[in-house]
Amino acid sequence: MIKGSCCCGSIKFELTSPPSMMGMCHCSRCRKLGASALVFTDKKFFNLLEGQEFIARYVPNAPYKYIRAFCKICGTALGEIGSENDSFPIPANCLDDEPGLAMQFHVFVGSKPSWYEICDNAQQFQENPE
Repeated sequence: MIKGSCCCGSIKFELTSPPSMMGMCHCSRCRKLGASALVFTDKKFFNLLEGQEFIARYVPNAPYKYIRAFCKICGTALGEIGSENDSFPIPANCLDDEPGLAMQFHVFVGSKPSWYEICDNAQQFQENPE
């Protein structure tokens, strides 16, 4: 069981199985939303324990399609919590417990700012791989 929460603790969740993978997105949108280190979980392993009423959603304009969730109180980025997809990303920094994974990939490396240096051997993709 892996616990997670927002910064103020109003939203609490658990993963009943470890995340399937961990990666870093370097696109400007993920960086601005404070959610670039991501773990991916299956919807069936995600349980919202508290705080549904504090989850707000940001729906982007086309061509962007990923709806992002955040805490209405403290602003913590929550990734795609509440997604209808079978699998979705959650910012790794929302986890209160260790996910048991190392960084496996970096996407949108072509958008990475010059001040950030990738210091691991995880696979790198210039954009989002198909």
